[in-house]
Amino acid sequence: MDSLHADVLVVGFGKGGKVVAAKLGELGKRVVLVERSEDMYGGTCPNVGCVPTKALVHHSRKRRDGDISQEWYERSVNTVQELTALLRAGNYEALDSADTVTVVTGKAVFLDPQTVTVDDLTITADTILIDTGSEPIVPDIPGLRLSKYLRTSTQLIESTTLPPRLAIVGGGYLGVEFASIYRQFGSQVTMFEDAPKILRHEDDDVAAAAEEILSDEGIEILAGADVVEVVDGDDSATVVYERDGERHSVQVDAILAAAGRKPATEGLGLEAAGVRVTDRGAVEVDEYLRTSQPHIFALGDVNGGPQFTYISLDDSRIVPAQLIGNGKRITTDRVAVPHTLFMTPPLATVGLTEREAHAAGRVVTIAEQPVAEIVAMPRAYAVEETRGLMEFVLDAETDEILGAALLSVDAQELVNTVALAMRHGLKAADLRDAIYTHPSSTEAFNDVLGAIVEE
Repeated sequence: MDSLHADVLVVGFGKGGKVVAAKLGELGKRVVLVERSEDMYGGTCPNVGCVPTKALVHHSRKRRDGDISQEWYERSVNTVQELTALLRAGNYEALDSADTVTVVTGKAVFLDPQTVTVDDLTITADTILIDTGSEPIVPDIPGLRLSKYLRTSTQLIESTTLPPRLAIVGGGYLGVEFASIYRQFGSQVTMFEDAPKILRHEDDDVAAAAEEILSDEGIEILAGADVVEVVDGDDSATVVYERDGERHSVQVDAILAAAGRKPATEGLGLEAAGVRVTDRGAVEVDEYLRTSQPHIFALGDVNGGPQFTYISLDDSRIVPAQLIGNGKRITTDRVAVPHTLFMTPPLATVGLTEREAHAAGRVVTIAEQPVAEIVAMPRAYAVEETRGLMEFVLDAETDEILGAALLSVDAQELVNTVALAMRHGLKAADLRDAIYTHPSSTEAFNDVLGAIVEE
């Protein structure tokens, strides 16, 4: 059996791991990076996550009434796959071409705290980073896991066949985004959510506004519906669900399990390494991202933190701070981390919802307006997208910005301005009275933050 020794071993080619690998390699450290699949160089985001899904959002919205759905979809998927292949090759070349970095393809399994095997190769290392990401969760619904019509998000976006009838089990971010994409491509979409509303973590008015947009686009939303069984047929599947005490069923051609993702730790041999995991299977880490073994760190989705590429990027700043820096950067320094759901228009949020602020005992004021009524936002009319609303949750005594929900054109960019303001202690009045370019979406803050409702 061949062997290698590295200063740093990175298990998984995710965002955080690859950034640390490149940085340490530039400093002359001997780095080995192991990725189990040649289809995943670069991690989830450029291959099966952010990039391909957002590209499909773009392509789905370009389809005209005269375009044949299947042909447009197949063309779009092929175009997106060409893009991901380009990014994948670039990620591989950027690291493997470095004199100090070696990329190994294969499944890594720990033998002990210092050693992993990859097929017939043994790798030992002084420092090890685990960055294996996450994988889709398939709900334990009778008949679902064995259904030939079941699709994960990865399988769905890589197939060039557009399902005429698509069922989506889950009304969270993933379910809503895919419902929006596939409806625009021409699928008949039915979304099942067992909670009383989709987007259950958002305030009721925000979730209702999003649901209205989706429903108006022809998506059937069945909130309060509990899927109890999936029955395969020769040409389709029957999804059986209960709602309001009655049992119903619907015929579909594909079923997307959109119940979230879980840390990808199965089969890594973490017990042999003495690395503890949580009840949910995540690698247990402290605020410095150290595991129960002080020389082993975990970055990105696998450590059970927020599952966003930009969190993994921030992880890649924390680990080098421990290895070669002053060691002061920690996860608890993070505040006002924004999120975006790429429906159309996008829904971007940051900080506390109104419900969470009340639960925390804060006395709040609310600044809220429908986009169609925001006088200082002509950009919405210029691009013919006036759907949605903007809502700010403010501290009634201090004018502190506690949170925001922006369901509007350009929301994915606007939320970064709000988050930056929150991190640096700016008040709502600072955003309200700022000078913005015109016509822009940001200048909507001038109007919205003037519309205060005391609670």
